[in-house]
Amino acid sequence: MAEWVVGLLLPNQTLASTVFWQWLNQSHNACVNYANRNATKPSPASKFIQGYLGAVISAVSIAVGLNVLVQKANKFTPATRLLVQRFVPFPAVASANICNVVLMRYGELEEGIDVLDGDGNLVGSSRIAARHALLETALTRVVLPMPILVLPPIVMSMLEKTALLQARPRLLLPVQSLVCLAAFGLALPLAISLFPQMSEIETSQLEPEIARATSSRTVVYNKGL
Repeated sequence: MAEWVVGLLLPNQTLASTVFWQWLNQSHNACVNYANRNATKPSPASKFIQGYLGAVISAVSIAVGLNVLVQKANKFTPATRLLVQRFVPFPAVASANICNVVLMRYGELEEGIDVLDGDGNLVGSSRIAARHALLETALTRVVLPMPILVLPPIVMSMLEKTALLQARPRLLLPVQSLVCLAAFGLALPLAISLFPQMSEIETSQLEPEIARATSSRTVVYNKGL
């Protein structure tokens, strides 16, 4: 995963490289979202394809559009333009990640997900719980790339001014790789810890038929990762 992070943050990217790295990132995310969804309901291959295409198209469109705007911002100095370009991947990736989660798991919103009582007994299938699960997962997908795509540009902009890297430009890519790897190591546990895998919701917030089906005050559901 560190490889595509480094690729997303490479300076002076061409249109082709921007498209390639965004495509690679969202292809990875689509597989992760599909593999870690709430799998209590079957999901046809057509849903995977729709979600995959939607996420890739949204990521590429946002990234390319932001890059074009930055290039046309004549008021920026070259150094400022380069710094701003390095931050373009975050809004592109965060927006596409939300689309990716919703599109890849849209079937859960239509059919609902299983909710269980305190003893692990199935109470019913809830669309409301599905909405909570997707919201929690989407928020996680926004937080995850934040340290990865925001911290490295800041750190690298400072490191590039050091005498060591100015005298040895070949070290830029290895150093950036290490910075991205450290940021990813920080971001992953932080994002995953935001919401528990088995989330809890009050029965009164769910559909009336589910509330009538159990005496438990709360039920749990698997939100996916």
